Amino acid sequence: MKNQLSFIIFFVTCFCLSGTFCNGQDLVYKPINPAFGGETFNYQWMLNSAQVQNLIEEPENESFSFNRNSSLEDFAENLNRQLLSQISRQVATSQFGEAGLEEGSYTVGNFQIEVNNTVEGLSITILDTSLGEQTQVIIPFF
Repeated sequence: MKNQLSFIIFFVTCFCLSGTFCNGQDLVYKPINPAFGGETFNYQWMLNSAQVQNLIEEPENESFSFNRNSSLEDFAENLNRQLLSQISRQVATSQFGEAGLEEGSYTVGNFQIEVNNTVEGLSITILDTSLGEQTQVIIPFF
């Protein structure tokens, strides 16, 4: 028993004294990526690693075309946009009158439109009754 007690005292003493002789140092983070201050020699290794992991395949022809339309196609699209804009203006004028939107509830096709004056401005709520989708536009007062 005396032998065990002396061993425990010796162990506890060594454990307590070992903490006083230990030295530590500051932990310092050093980035790997050269873009963030790391070694410039890591650049090629990181680039190769990224290229190996890249699963996106390059297009077969090297010339990148951005699907540019010809002048004739651009003209046709522009004309189409202008015609649709003019038709929408005519529908809005026939539905809402020359004065424009006034407070109230309107139905145009599958859309239910509610116009209200709020503190923030003119609030227009559009509900698509066929899909149940709703959007709100607020036009601020000047």
